[in-house]
Amino acid sequence: MTLRRLTWLGTILFIVGLLGYAIYIEKTEYLDACSLCLTQRFFYAVVAFGAFLGLFMISNRGWQTLSSILYILGAIGGISTAGRQVWLQHLPKEEVPECGLGLMYWLENKPFLETIKLLFQGDGNCAEVDWTFMGFSMAEWSFLFFVTMLMVGLIMLFKRPFENAA
Repeated sequence: MTLRRLTWLGTILFIVGLLGYAIYIEKTEYLDACSLCLTQRFFYAVVAFGAFLGLFMISNRGWQTLSSILYILGAIGGISTAGRQVWLQHLPKEEVPECGLGLMYWLENKPFLETIKLLFQGDGNCAEVDWTFMGFSMAEWSFLFFVTMLMVGLIMLFKRPFENAA
């Protein structure tokens, strides 16, 4: 198995693990995902889809390039979303925006594009830190993971894919 194939597969397994853990925490610890958390999950899925394409189209240079670009775009979206959440979490309490009415209310009562905009903005719910590991919030870990994925995606894009035939 080539390093490229292992990288694509490793990414998929890592993201499945992350999303599985997020759902586990949501269901067992009753930590509701905020709008920025849900948006980050979407970007994890975009990265995983890019890796999935790369894994199954391993012998096609064009598909490898497209997979890497999709992977990178997902990572950039995740960086911006997780970065916004980290920023909200570090604001002084008096500067944190008020909590909104929630995603279900937005979906039922707002136009779709406005709901998407609200998902990316976050609110006071996104500033809450209910979970930490080694002193970092889930958003901070997510930011770190997305930065790592961006670096991996850039390597995959610029590394020649056919050095050791798949």
